[in-house]
Amino acid sequence: MKITLDLLRILDAIDRHGSFSAAASALHRVPSALSHAVAKLESELAVQLFIRSGRKATLSAAGQTLLEDGRHLLRAAGELERRVQRIATGWEAELRIVVDAIIPVERIYPLLERFYAAGHGTQIRLTYEVLGGTWDALATDRADLVIGAPGDMPARSGLASRLLCPDTKFVFAVAAGHPLATWPGVIPGSELARHRAVVIADTSQELDARSIGIIEGQDALRVPDIRAKASAQVAGLGIGHLPHWLAAPELAAGRLIEKQIASPRPAMPLHLAWRSRQIGKALAWFLEELGKKDEIEALTAGL
Repeated sequence: MKITLDLLRILDAIDRHGSFSAAASALHRVPSALSHAVAKLESELAVQLFIRSGRKATLSAAGQTLLEDGRHLLRAAGELERRVQRIATGWEAELRIVVDAIIPVERIYPLLERFYAAGHGTQIRLTYEVLGGTWDALATDRADLVIGAPGDMPARSGLASRLLCPDTKFVFAVAAGHPLATWPGVIPGSELARHRAVVIADTSQELDARSIGIIEGQDALRVPDIRAKASAQVAGLGIGHLPHWLAAPELAAGRLIEKQIASPRPAMPLHLAWRSRQIGKALAWFLEELGKKDEIEALTAGL
């Protein structure tokens, strides 16, 4: 067979990382090995899979078609491996937990400490996603459990959720030296649109990306995470909402100024969400712990 799962993983990595060298680093291989594998496949299929421009590699139309269907095979193979491991022991070999960027990751550590202390043996992979990227991670099998998935669950089978936090507290803030810092009273949307917003880029890969806090036509600086957003606003690079727990010390120090705006950010509930098919013992353990009142309060305090 010309197309193997290993080749599909290589194509996927090159597409996600944008170059052969970056993909090789992610896969812990040398770039020449990836180049040889792709060139051999292109020769056997008599098609060009990538359009190369310097170090950058972009999928051709044929390559895009191959990878779109190939990703379904990769997800199916991964799920098969995990299912076999769960059947053998009941405990997953690995549990992939995604935390939404709005929740401080250090709040998860006591939970992980208790899990490790019990000696269950399941490896934990902890990553961040932003906005719709949390749901996307579940839908595309990049995660087994999401802590803090915002908004409504997409219409996808095999997913389940429960409310973690009914509302999150956000503060609209600008740097002390920003022109809006001295604006008297409520700031109208027409004035906000004249100033750059700092926003976190949605990390969705297949589901539609979600956007919060941008007015149509407004310039935007997109940053990778919530702490980068706070520091960019402190630096005066833009305006926007910040979670109360993150804004509070900056407000107290006078580096940020809270302002009232005509259209405050709407309430956004956070959810615990998971892949509901064939739940293993590790996922069940976390779902049970995260159903306890004290644990929920420790995660969501000040959000």
